[in-house]
Order: sequence, then structure tokens, then C-alpha cells
Amino acid sequence: MWFPTIRTGSGSDVFTEQLVNGLNKQGVLAEISWLPHHAEYLPWLVHKPQKPDWANIVHINSWLHPKFLPDNIPIITNVHLCVQDKALLPYKSMAQKIYHQLWITPIERHNIKQANKVIAVSHYTAKQVISFFNINNVGVIYNGIDTEIFTPSQIPKAKRPFRILFAGNHSKRKGFDLLPEIMQQLGADFELYYTGNREDASYNLPKNMYALPRLNYPLEMAKAYQDADALLFPTRLEGFGLVVAEAMACGLPVVVANSSALPELVEHNLSGLLCKKDDVHSFVVNIKKLQSDKQLQLTLSRNSSARIQTQFNMNNMIENYIKIYKLLLNEKH
Repeated sequence: MWFPTIRTGSGSDVFTEQLVNGLNKQGVLAEISWLPHHAEYLPWLVHKPQKPDWANIVHINSWLHPKFLPDNIPIITNVHLCVQDKALLPYKSMAQKIYHQLWITPIERHNIKQANKVIAVSHYTAKQVISFFNINNVGVIYNGIDTEIFTPSQIPKAKRPFRILFAGNHSKRKGFDLLPEIMQQLGADFELYYTGNREDASYNLPKNMYALPRLNYPLEMAKAYQDADALLFPTRLEGFGLVVAEAMACGLPVVVANSSALPELVEHNLSGLLCKKDDVHSFVVNIKKLQSDKQLQLTLSRNSSARIQTQFNMNNMIENYIKIYKLLLNEKH
């Protein structure tokens, strides 16, 4: 299996590396040919990598420019987030709207049309792809979580204000703009640690919000989950919700928006708390509810880690992709 892949510094890189490592451990020969980030928008400046002679399937991200595709070989195209989703429009800049419409959409249309199999990372994403590109052959394979790294901590937490974690960029899509008001209403008994740059002048941050230093993935990220009391993730739209799944694997109770793919991960009051999207009051009420109810914290912690271990583990993902590979090779012959 050959993966010509643009390195973007995002969750799609993590997905590709974990899939390839998992395939190799299962005895399936797989290799990544990394392309620089500018191959996404300046493909004519990047040399086309040579397909290995042994490769009999090519596996790509839907954003890969067709220039980098080999001929006469089965193609699997992964869609991690459908940027054509109308629900995403309010959170795009004008530049993003133009870029997605005039550059990314034609590339994705070509790659989806050429693919022998299209795989989305959630049923929500699959539904958007089917609707926009007017196709039916979209399968769903959830991203897998490495539960040997993302695992509950056995170390008791020190007495302190209730510690909340936000992991993600500071975009409006991720709901970072809601965090200052949520934390202002929660007050001094709560503190929020977030990934990213404290010097973000776009927001007036209250004193109970603290920037974390740059975290090395995955070990330092796993420790950040383990050190927290809850994950707060008021995102407007996720193709899957990797941060939420990793936090759940660590037994961290999650308080997230009831939007896009997240209800596929989180069962309300069983493995997390779902809040009305964009509703600051809903997030505040649910976080206070969680903070005041130790039994609820324990229940959500146990259920969330068990849910990831049984339904969203790495082995499930690897085995499901191997089934697709075998199916395509059988069809080829």
C-alpha cells in the first residue's frame, strides 16, 4: 500500500502515520512518500514521487493534486472533512471560500470520481460527501485511537480548581471564541488550559485561561488529557473529532457541542455531555454539573474509555482498511 501524502501538520498526518505503522505491524507492506505542504497549492513546483514497484494500491487524502497520482492502479480516497459542507460557511474567511471552491473542490471531485473506493471518517462526513458530490460508494471507517498511549492515568489528581482542557487551534470553527465567555461565567473555581499562543490578540481572555507550552505529540498530549478534569470542546463542525476520542480514551469526561460527527462518539450522560451548539449557557451548566457530581465524573470516565477501547481502537481501524484492500485486489483479479 502506497501513501503519497502532503505533510500538513494536522490530524490527517497522524492518521496516515498510524495507519501505515499499523499495517506494517500486521505484515502488510505500506510506505508513505511525504510531500511538502506547498504541494497542496503549488503542485507544479514539486517533483512527482515514483510509485514503488511493489505497490498494488494507492491510498490518498482527497486534497492530493491529481498530478501525484500514478496510472493503472486501484485508488482509495479518504475524506477527513467535507469543506463543501454548508454548515462550515459562516466560519470561513473569504480567502478560504475562494480557495475551497476554485481549487480544492475540483481536486476532490477528480479524486472521488477516480477512486475505486471512497472512505469517510464518520457517517456525518459521508453524508456530506454523498450529498455534494452526488455519489453512493462512500464507506465509513472511524479513525482509530492508540489506547496504549491514550489511556487513563492511575495517579490521583491534586486538590485544585476544576481543571478544563481545550485542545485545538483558535479558529471560530473550533469554537475558541466561546471560551472566554464560558470561563468568565464559570469563575475562579474553574481554570482552563488551552493549546496555542497566549499572545492571540483576537480575544480578551479572562484570568482563569492559561496557555499550555507547545506539546509534543502524542506523549505530552496524552499527559495533558490525563492531568485535566474535563475536556471542553465547543466546536461547530468536526469531520470526526480526534481530540474528543483521544480525551475519552484517557478517561477524561468530555463536554462537547452536539454537532456534526461528535454524537457518533459521545452518548449524552453515558460517555460524555452534549451541549447545544453555540449556547454558552448550556456549556456552563453542564460543566458545573460535572464539577459538582463526583459519581457522574467517574461514570463518564469509565464509560468513555471503554467506548474508545471497544469501538474506536486502532486495531479495528487497521482491520477495516485491510478488508477494503483485499476487496479491491480481488476485484482487480
